[in-house]
Amino acid sequence: MASILDEYEDSLSRSAVLQTGCPSVGIPHSGYVSAHLEKEVPIFTKQRVDFTPSERITSLVVSCNQLCMSLGKDTLLRIDLGKASEPNRVELGRKDDAKVHKMFLDHTGSHLLVALSSTEVLYMNRNGQKARPLARWKGQLVESVGWNKAMGNESSTGPILVGTAQGQIFEAELSASEGGLFGPAPDLYFRPLYVLNEEGGPAPCVLPRGLSVTPMGGGFVIATTLQRLFQFIGRAVEDTEAQGFAGLFAAYTDHPPPFREFPSNLGYSELAFYTPKLRSAPRAFAWMMGDGVLYGSLDCGRPDSLLSEERVWEYPAGVGPGANPPLAIVLTQFHFLLLLADRVEAVCTLTGQVVLRDHFLEKFGPLRHMVKDSSTGHLWAYTERAVFRYHVQREARDVWRTYLDMNRFDLAKEYCRERPDCLDTVLAREADFCFRQHRYLESARCYALTQSYFEEIALKFLEARQEEALAEFLQRKLAGLKPTERTQATLLTTWLTELYLSRLGALQGDPDALTLYRDTRECFRTFLSSPRHKEWLFASRASIHELLASHGDTEHMVYFAVIMQDYERVVAYHCQHEAYEEALAVLARHRDPQLFYKFSPILIRHIPRQLVDAWIEMGSRLDARQLIPALVNYSQGGEAQQVSQAIRYMEFCVNVLGETEQAIHNYLLSLYARGQPASLLAYLEQAGASPHRVHYDLKYALRLCAEHGHHRACVHVYKVLELYEEAVDLALQVDVDLAKQCADLPEEDEELRKKLWLKIARHVVQEEEDVQTAMACLASCPLLKIEDVLPFFPDFVTIDHFKEAICSSLKAYNHHIQELQREMEEATASAQRIRRDLQELRGRYGTVEPQDKCSTCDFPLLNRPFYLFLCGHMFHADCLLQAVRPGLPAYKQARLEELQRKLGAAPPPTKGSVKAKEAEAGAAAVGPSREQLKADLDELVAAECVYCGELMIRSIDRPFIDPQRYEEEHLSWL
Repeated sequence: MASILDEYEDSLSRSAVLQTGCPSVGIPHSGYVSAHLEKEVPIFTKQRVDFTPSERITSLVVSCNQLCMSLGKDTLLRIDLGKASEPNRVELGRKDDAKVHKMFLDHTGSHLLVALSSTEVLYMNRNGQKARPLARWKGQLVESVGWNKAMGNESSTGPILVGTAQGQIFEAELSASEGGLFGPAPDLYFRPLYVLNEEGGPAPCVLPRGLSVTPMGGGFVIATTLQRLFQFIGRAVEDTEAQGFAGLFAAYTDHPPPFREFPSNLGYSELAFYTPKLRSAPRAFAWMMGDGVLYGSLDCGRPDSLLSEERVWEYPAGVGPGANPPLAIVLTQFHFLLLLADRVEAVCTLTGQVVLRDHFLEKFGPLRHMVKDSSTGHLWAYTERAVFRYHVQREARDVWRTYLDMNRFDLAKEYCRERPDCLDTVLAREADFCFRQHRYLESARCYALTQSYFEEIALKFLEARQEEALAEFLQRKLAGLKPTERTQATLLTTWLTELYLSRLGALQGDPDALTLYRDTRECFRTFLSSPRHKEWLFASRASIHELLASHGDTEHMVYFAVIMQDYERVVAYHCQHEAYEEALAVLARHRDPQLFYKFSPILIRHIPRQLVDAWIEMGSRLDARQLIPALVNYSQGGEAQQVSQAIRYMEFCVNVLGETEQAIHNYLLSLYARGQPASLLAYLEQAGASPHRVHYDLKYALRLCAEHGHHRACVHVYKVLELYEEAVDLALQVDVDLAKQCADLPEEDEELRKKLWLKIARHVVQEEEDVQTAMACLASCPLLKIEDVLPFFPDFVTIDHFKEAICSSLKAYNHHIQELQREMEEATASAQRIRRDLQELRGRYGTVEPQDKCSTCDFPLLNRPFYLFLCGHMFHADCLLQAVRPGLPAYKQARLEELQRKLGAAPPPTKGSVKAKEAEAGAAAVGPSREQLKADLDELVAAECVYCGELMIRSIDRPFIDPQRYEEEHLSWL
């Protein structure tokens, strides 16, 4: 058996090309370049299978890439097209003269039925090697089988429908299980459901190649006879116990199902379906009958009839009942193919045109039948001696042109969605069609999606005076611009704004067009506020503002400025129209500090209280220093209300926000000095008396208070400046008690206090001539004596006024003398004790043993000069020097080095030499002697024990290891 090869013949019978016959149409400039980058492949391409049968082919079926054919009367050939080189040949083993009438193969390619002319039916499973007779089916000449795609699988067919030549419809189910001698038969049941009748009685039944069952259980069956097409609509599955079709047909027991009838007939009938996917519901049907082909769509949602968009396509010329009847029909997505004895003709289901006439050579014999493999979409035709296969490639590639000529633009766009050039053609044609139909808005929407010349389209709408459609066109063009096309965006936004403004201006004065005016205004505002156009509108905002101004549309000027967040323009507009509260509302709503700084000088002159409230609400977001100019200009009038509002905001900044800026405090001082003198002193006292902690300029405050005659405030500033004499002098002009408070302030300087109190006493005596008050001053200040005050009194004052003061002074002097005598006695006793202690110290001594060692180096002490302390510690002289040196301050270390240098330069002492003594005397005359140097060195180094004295106490915070030597020491430990 030769393998099936994909090779072409060299004659016309080997290939044919689909031609739709659609005329070309002129279209506007599309911007696309149409070029065929690869050779167009024909839609229907025929191949002859390289196969020569040993006997004549009587029947052939294909499904799910499984091909089964009957050869002669007793042989079945099964071929898995995926393994074409391994065909399976099965002998039926029939001894009678029965012939194969028809064969049926389910959608899975697993279950094969062979109907014999002897009214017997054989069943064979794909995995079986033996054809088993179906006993329950005997006596029925099977014409058609409706397979159950929803429930059928490789092991079981599920409930299926069987149509016979007597017009009966049976329900059956087959199982692929192989039983033994007494095992179960493959036909589980076979029961009648319905009988199809025509006028003359029961008629042969033709069922569809598949049964559709929806997920909810509803289904339908379409069956045909020679002249009628019946529809059974209902529920295919009644419940879980009865999963057959009895319920669907039971609904038509009392009344016949709906049907279509055509009187003429071919003597036979065939029904074909188109199913997009293997297990989905069919979408279209084609019924080959006597008058032609009834074609239509299937709509499972219609309760009364499944058939929709029905139309009858007459047979092509030379085809029909009589000499050249069609033998079979196959339906694809957009074509049905008619099989004749010598050729195959393909007809477009959209136009009815013949797009393919494929003739077969006489050497192959007449064609017998044609079938379709729903899983692969391949079409198979055969004669008694040859098998042919049709490939269907890109069937929908030119369908859009057909739909375009039919003005079915939605379908045309659907089938060219992935081809931009074709889609542009469809959109341009649809736009022209809508324009001719005066559906201008729809036309504008379509034009906006095309690549047609912008100027031509715009002129078309302008000539037709369709500004609304033009605006729609411009808006959609604007939405499709790229971010880099700024110039085009500016043009479109400006033009759209001009169109809207012109239309609003025309409608504004017409009372009958009030509703239209409102709708147009809403559309215009929607355009201005559209997020899609925001970028373009922002880029061309200057030109749009100019347009709005030229039309005098101040309302939309404000609206557009708000959208563009150009609040400065909004506030300026309100200010120009003296709507100051609206301007402040915009400022308060958007809280932009820069706008507050710019417009506060204008607003504060008209709504000062509201503006200050807004400032206070802004809080720390505003810089009070930048608002001072506005406040200064406003408060120059000097009215109480103006000053009070400025003071209110400044107090808020100082007391609530805690401002420390000197300019703010200085300005608040100036406001207090001019408008609220009572608050001036309170503010100064609250600020404190420390010159380093006040936030105002003291000199400015002093000058300000002096200019406005606020003496108490000046006194306070003098006190902060620590100018106590000036403070007392000025206080004496106001209040003596205030002067007394100032006089007590320099607590650490008694001389100054005494001087200040003398000023007060002189003023009281000389200016007020009040002796009692002067005596009270003496009692208030203990630094003053009666003798200090007496020179201020006039000569005529009697001593009686000072008797008590003089007595008190004498008592104080007496007490002071007694205190001095007591202190002198204590000093004398202390000096005597010191002399006694010195005498005792001169007699103290210490004993050094030969085995004693230095407390620092632990070597014998007597080897070198040493020091012995009263605490018992002993040190070599050089060891003590090294231990003491680090703890000495820098100036003492320098003194120690100087003493060592001088001591090293001094000549050694020589005993018993007169010349040596004279030399020492001469050296002493020039500088300190050697003995003096040693004494100074001892006083510096050995004044106290290095371990027991103050030096050890001061070194408590020193680290044990010198920080400069820490790394070296650390590495030595590793």
